[in-house]
Amino acid sequence: MIINTGGRTDTVQYYTQWLLNRFSEGYVLSRNPLFPNKVTRYELTPDTVDCVVFCSKNYKPILPRLHEITDRFHTYFHYTITAYGKGIEPGVPSIEESMKTLIKLSEIVGKQRIAWRYDPVLLTKEYTVGRHLKTFESMAETLSPYIDRCIFSFVEMYQKLERNMPELIPLSEQDMDALAKGFGAVAERNGMLLQTCGTNGDFSRYHIHSSGCMTFDILGNANGVRFKDRKHKGTRQGCHCIESRDIGAYDTCMNGCKYCYANKNPQKAFDNYKYHNPDSPILLGELKDTDTLTQGAQKSFLVKDQVNGQTALTL
Repeated sequence: MIINTGGRTDTVQYYTQWLLNRFSEGYVLSRNPLFPNKVTRYELTPDTVDCVVFCSKNYKPILPRLHEITDRFHTYFHYTITAYGKGIEPGVPSIEESMKTLIKLSEIVGKQRIAWRYDPVLLTKEYTVGRHLKTFESMAETLSPYIDRCIFSFVEMYQKLERNMPELIPLSEQDMDALAKGFGAVAERNGMLLQTCGTNGDFSRYHIHSSGCMTFDILGNANGVRFKDRKHKGTRQGCHCIESRDIGAYDTCMNGCKYCYANKNPQKAFDNYKYHNPDSPILLGELKDTDTLTQGAQKSFLVKDQVNGQTALTL
């Protein structure tokens, strides 16, 4: 089973102690976002978790103790660093500080386990095509020696985003082509593997790969293991990522990003934080008498060989 720590919230930045406690105690409880009274228990042990996937915009809080997880588990890290300032990402460190933290992370876990995410790519009067290309090039020159790949995607214009960001300028086909062409050229100059994620069109003509951001190949190559050749449907339409179990919760990320899909509004995350207890097995609050607790299915996707009667990972 693949554990995802950052799809619903920036667990690493705001809930570091809770996350470390969960892996130390060896289990976590996750509340179903659609049916809140349904809670699932997942074991967090090396024999039940094939890989722990992180996604964050600030790894600085966890770096001193990250080894408590990386020493025991296969891992992979998505680090989102974009061109946007405090007007769009109020709770996110500056580009310069973020890049320094990524380099430190790379020195700890190795470049093969890190993907730099430059997404979502969106346009406003301030963040033009030209500004994106200039910023992306500057960042790529610094980060390319320390990452496995770079992943970008164009913003999806869903209703909540149109309400939260009226300043958005819709991306035209010409805009996306110009951005992809420029990004591809930058990646080639810096020897950096560049890919899209989700339904963002085919830009292979610019040497941009189309792939999921969390595939068996990516996780396996990063950790020196092989996964079974298993068919999967992805996490949404047009997605090539393998299934995972997210242990976070929606409406809990205090980064306040205006384009965020995981918060109804920024204030709700701050309101919910008062219910967080680092010692609780669940991110918000405690398990209630009215909750229905079930044990989650945790099937391994790893290829295993029998050696002298012992089960060993195939490297």
